[in-house]
Amino acid sequence: MITAEAVINLKSLSDNYDRLKQQCANRSVIAVIKGDAYGHNAIKTAQTLAQADMFAVSRIEEALELRAAGIHQPVLLLEGVFCQRDLEIAASEGFHTAIHCQEQLEDLRQANINTPISVWLKLDTGMHRLGVQPYELSDYVGQIHATNKLAGPVGFMSHFSCADDFESLTTKRQIELFLSQTAPFPGPKTLANSAGILYWPNSHLDYQRAGIALYGISPNEEQVGKQHGLKPAMTLKSKLIAVRSHHANQPVGYGETWSSQQDTSIGVVAMGYGDGYPRSIPERTPVYINGREAPIVGRVSMDMITVDLGPHARDNVGDDVEFWGDNLAIEKVAKHIGTIPYELTIKLTQRVHRRYISQ
Repeated sequence: MITAEAVINLKSLSDNYDRLKQQCANRSVIAVIKGDAYGHNAIKTAQTLAQADMFAVSRIEEALELRAAGIHQPVLLLEGVFCQRDLEIAASEGFHTAIHCQEQLEDLRQANINTPISVWLKLDTGMHRLGVQPYELSDYVGQIHATNKLAGPVGFMSHFSCADDFESLTTKRQIELFLSQTAPFPGPKTLANSAGILYWPNSHLDYQRAGIALYGISPNEEQVGKQHGLKPAMTLKSKLIAVRSHHANQPVGYGETWSSQQDTSIGVVAMGYGDGYPRSIPERTPVYINGREAPIVGRVSMDMITVDLGPHARDNVGDDVEFWGDNLAIEKVAKHIGTIPYELTIKLTQRVHRRYISQ
């Protein structure tokens, strides 16, 4: 019997892509599949999204895995590459690459590139992590074009720092700065991430980058993906491996951190931090079992979690327990834990069985 299992609905991924494309008036959408598609399997995700205009990853190793799997669509390297040899490989594979610093510009000058390469210049509009400064933009554009190694004009990209915060004025300033600085140049432009697609229509430009929303998850912690017509792509579940009568005032688990205030039933679930479920979760984080939510009690151990099923429980060994998915929004779980959904999906270990469905 399979216990800890992540069920990935590939049809939901495809439907979410189409929904996000509709959200930005059918402009081009880049499917961001870095981090093994946020834990959903990058190759299967790319194979599913045959309609994607482009894919994006962080590092060239991720892009090469896609090519080795027969994925031929354009791939954007969001961080660019960090040596001449990798730039030459990127050009030969038809990857698009970012340039965000002087060292990458120098690599472009010196690299032995026989195939023209598509370059996206990253502008720092307020994230202050990567990117050239606004006053440097024109000079960089001129130097990049002067290499005569480009496939088409320089593209432009930037990154929002807090687009999920509706009250912040930063996003509005970032949009205005990006539009004003890139207006003199003809190349393609991309600014909107998932939050930009959903909340900031004036950031919809030539390309949008769909990351977390592609997987049916809201970028805003106060909302869930279903509110935007998105479908959860992952359901994490396991099985009850024991149901035990538990007396009032008895503790359960390591450190005796929780004791029941009444006679109850305790369910033991095959899931733990060995599967990537956080050990640090607070008590009473919910799971979904047999049509209701039930709280986790006691400490998460490597292989097991204990759940208070209640004094009148009729649950049985072998019953499914959902940790997030169709019935229990991952956004709700993440907020309860004090983290973000990205971290939950990407941290699942290889011990969790992956099952892919298309319905």
